[in-house]
Amino acid sequence: MKRFIFPVLCLLLIAACSVYLEAEILTVTIKEPIHPITAEIIVKSIEKASQEKAELVIIKLNTPGGLDSSMREIIEAIIGSPVPVVAYVSPAGARAASAGLFIAVACDIFAMAPGTSTGAAHPVSIGSSGQEQDKTMEEKVTQDAAAYIRTLAEKRGRNIQMAEDAVRKSLSYTEQEALKGKLIDLVAKDEQELIEALDGKEIKRFNGEAQVLNLKDQPLVELPLTFRQKILMAIANPNLAYILLMLGLLGLYFEFANPGAIFPGVIGGISLLLALLSFQILPVNYVGLLLILLGTVFFILEIKITSYGALAVGGAISLFLGSVILIKSPIPELRPSLKFIVPVVLGISLIFVLLVYLVIKAHRHRAMTGKEGLVGESGQALTPVSPDGKVFVHGSIWRAVSEDKIEKGDKVQVVEVQDHLTLKVKKV
Repeated sequence: MKRFIFPVLCLLLIAACSVYLEAEILTVTIKEPIHPITAEIIVKSIEKASQEKAELVIIKLNTPGGLDSSMREIIEAIIGSPVPVVAYVSPAGARAASAGLFIAVACDIFAMAPGTSTGAAHPVSIGSSGQEQDKTMEEKVTQDAAAYIRTLAEKRGRNIQMAEDAVRKSLSYTEQEALKGKLIDLVAKDEQELIEALDGKEIKRFNGEAQVLNLKDQPLVELPLTFRQKILMAIANPNLAYILLMLGLLGLYFEFANPGAIFPGVIGGISLLLALLSFQILPVNYVGLLLILLGTVFFILEIKITSYGALAVGGAISLFLGSVILIKSPIPELRPSLKFIVPVVLGISLIFVLLVYLVIKAHRHRAMTGKEGLVGESGQALTPVSPDGKVFVHGSIWRAVSEDKIEKGDKVQVVEVQDHLTLKVKKV
């Protein structure tokens, strides 16, 4: 019996090793704008595929475009990848626009699902001053982008003219137009059809080497996002980043206005730090951020200075303008929506105005406690007050003085609270 145990264990070990060493097809889904976090996700996926000696990496793209720096970081990783990379525009209705087109053209295989589109890659310059400088800078950026996509298309054997027209003329193409023009390699309705079409296909890598894809019976593994990446992707949402900034400013205002409240300060501090973290990801216009801070200062000054609402109006205008220009991106998905900004600005402004109203009302209201709370109170003389005596005021017996002659039982009113809790009263 023992002589059979060792061969069986060896067979099990060999089977386990073969499963472990089995090549895989790794897939990663990108359905957000291209920014530092999506760049990190793709780069890490390619690194993982290289470490595990995967047979193929499929990037499922559905993006409106994004930041040039993040796009180039992704393309560098794709070009340098020892594992072939496929860009697959999916599902139906998806697009690979702007930076997404550059990334897809740079991949070893460019595939699209039915009902998808790609193109519209004309670069948009941001933050220049002067019309002449705008035109000059735009031309420089366009020339650079056109040259970049030409070299990518040429190295990958794709239609150079179609790729360049997508940059210079902002042209977009359906999957059939792109296939007919040889901008893409194939159209596949799903990943399984894509893998079957690529199995046994010889591809030419970026360095000129030929490689045959052996994809038959290879397991398809979706790479999930890490917890850190999920958090960063959530706060990279411009609408969430904007509301975190507003909550942070409100929380700190409440804490400074009511020292010791603790909860508003904690929530405000955390929200503000998360907003600052998201601003490290998004292309923030710091003039917009300063306008939002200036608007907050105007609301606070309204409490201290009687401006008859001028500071509050200025604060609301500053808050709105700062919110509109807060994120300097030509991609709408990377900016807070105007439909989101307007109600938030109105809500924040109303909260500040309400707080200002309550503070002013409290300042104008007569004090109800302490020495100041006793002034104006009515009571009754328990003894003659001439010039001093005892009175009953506010539920207590007090020593009182008066310039008037007050008899026992007369009604009195407190004029002043003197030292040693002596009340100065007058006859009512």
